[in-house]
This record gives sequence, C-alpha cells and structure tokens, in this order.
Amino acid sequence: MSKRDYYEVLGVAKDADGPTLKKAYRKLAMKFHPDRNPDDEDAEAKFKEATEAYEILGDEQKRRAYDQYGHAGVDGQAGGFGGGGGASFSDIFGDVFGDIFGGGGRGGARGGPQRGSDLRYTLELSLEEAVRGVEKKIRVPTLTACTTCDGSGAKPGTKPKACTTCHGAGQIRMQQGFFSVQQTCPSCRGQGTIIEDPCTSCHGRGVKEETKTLSVKIPAGVDTGDRIRLAGEGEAGSMGGPAGDLYVQVSVREHDLFHRDGRNLYCDVPISIVDAALGGELEVPTLDGRVKLKIPAETQSGKLFRLRGKGVTPVRGGPAGDLLCRVQVETPVNLTDAQKELLMQFQASLTGEKHSPQKKSWFEGVKKFFEDM
Repeated sequence: MSKRDYYEVLGVAKDADGPTLKKAYRKLAMKFHPDRNPDDEDAEAKFKEATEAYEILGDEQKRRAYDQYGHAGVDGQAGGFGGGGGASFSDIFGDVFGDIFGGGGRGGARGGPQRGSDLRYTLELSLEEAVRGVEKKIRVPTLTACTTCDGSGAKPGTKPKACTTCHGAGQIRMQQGFFSVQQTCPSCRGQGTIIEDPCTSCHGRGVKEETKTLSVKIPAGVDTGDRIRLAGEGEAGSMGGPAGDLYVQVSVREHDLFHRDGRNLYCDVPISIVDAALGGELEVPTLDGRVKLKIPAETQSGKLFRLRGKGVTPVRGGPAGDLLCRVQVETPVNLTDAQKELLMQFQASLTGEKHSPQKKSWFEGVKKFFEDM
C-alpha cells in the first residue's frame, strides 16, 4: 500500500515552518494516542503515521531529501518511534504528552507556586432565612500563609534553593526505550526547591493552621444543595501560590409547618367535620403573616387550596411560587355521652348514598377486586 504524502498526513502546507509542523503533530498525537484510544487499531495506525511524518519533516536534512525524491528518498530513515535528528520521538513525547499525563515537558511546573485546595463548609439555615436571605458569620478551620516567612517556608532572611537533583524542575526524566518517563524528584518531593534553614513558625511548610471568621451573605431564595463561592478563602497555596476557594453548601432545616418543593410551599391545615360539611373561614399561616382561607361546604379531606404568590421567589429569578394548603378533616375525640348521642342521631338521619360521594365507587372497587381473585 502506497504511503500518503507526509504534508497531507499532518494537514500542513509544503512551506510550513517548524512551529507549524510541531503544532499540527501535537494535535494529531493527542487525538490518536493509543492510551486515549485503547483497542482502536485505526487510531493507532494514524498515530504511527503522524509520528513518522513529523519525524521526517521535523528534520531539515530528511525533509530536503523527501521534498526532492519523495518517499524513496527517506525510506528506511523513519523508525516510527525512533530515529535521530531534530524529530527524536523522546523529545516529542516529553513535549507533547506532558500535557496529557500531567508531566512537564520542559520542567519547572511542579517546582513553582501551587494553588491551595478548595474547601467546603456546610451551613444550616432555617426556612425563613433561606427564603428571605440572611448574613451569617462562620468559623472555618483552614491553612493560611505563614506571616513570618510570607509562605516561603524558609527562615526570614533566607530563601529556598533549587534542588540539585532535578535542577528546580520537581521531576526527573528517565529514558526507557523510546519512552521518556518522568517521575517526582525524590530529593525535593516534587517541590523543585530545598529549604536548608526552615522557618521556625511553620517548620518549613509555608502555611499554618488557623480558624478564621468570615461573613457570608446568603441571597434570598436559596435551597438545600445550593453553593456560594467565596474566592480566595480556601487553603493557602504553597510556594507563594494563590489560595483556593471556599464553597458554602446550604442545608435548610425541616420546618414545623411548611414543606418546600422548589418555589412552592405546602402546609397541612386541620379542619373540623362541621367546617368541612358546612364550610367556614380559617386563618392560615404564611411566611408573610396570617391570611384568611375560605373553606367551601362539603370539602373532602386532602383537598388542596392554592394561595398564589405566597411561596418562594427562586434565587435564580422568576415569579414567586404558591402556598398550597392541604386540609385534613379531623375526627373529634374525647366525646361526651351527649355528643355521642347527637352523632348517632345524625348518622341515623343519613339515608342513601347521596351523602357519601366516594362510598359507592369504593365498594364497587372492592367488589370487583374480590371477583377478579
């Protein structure tokens, strides 16, 4: 099978310069590398093809021979994953795949400033606080930059020195065949520096454990699971790096009267048999105060009454939700003999099924259930 034109393989023009060739190869190598495409023979073939093309075109002498004679001028000079000259695969690997696997092709990344870790704080709120918004003081244990050494870890007046093993890179490179493998430097443990005279306050860590008090503004309408980000209030960075962030996680406590579901609130309202049968007017609570609720005659237990706009205004905007009152008809208890007698007389006065709208359908359902067994 004839080979494709190397310029076509990399997708570049014939007059492409070195950086353009390198950029094109990096893109293809990261896309088709076998570690990113396991058990994909087509991707592996394209990866080898791109590597061979770059190995030839990235070497000035091989490129001139290819431009003059085509594949015939360079056959046998492309080792796939080997070869010498400017397109050595070990150099390509260190430069390209350091981006993929977290290594540093040119070193220095591990030894420089490191961003601090993000922290999470769970803040419990009442339903009223979550709905209306509130400002809270919280105490957060964290690591902060040592003020004695300004976070360097070295005694004032001294500085950390570059590690002589990795020369400040934080990693050492080992050649294994055609692979260039990077490992954390054992001398400086990836920091890239050695502290010969550590700070006495933080013992060379550059950070100290402290508890700080922060003021957190909770916007109106938050709910359980919402997070508020406080930039730079996380753990201090190392080697002078920036601090992480603090995420305040909201948890709303259960309420004695209301249950929240998104923007709506639900409330159970007990009513007497008399109010359910004859109708009446009740006072029901809302988060804004008491309101009147009219109960029509012949109301059944479980019926929902909607009070529009008495719910929650969501934190992300939009109209306020509703308050849905679910009436629960209560059976009277602790009856006197006279009251029991009145109820018996009332029951005797009920004739037919017109007074029990659900009774007939329920008994019919029970009858059908036993017939189908």
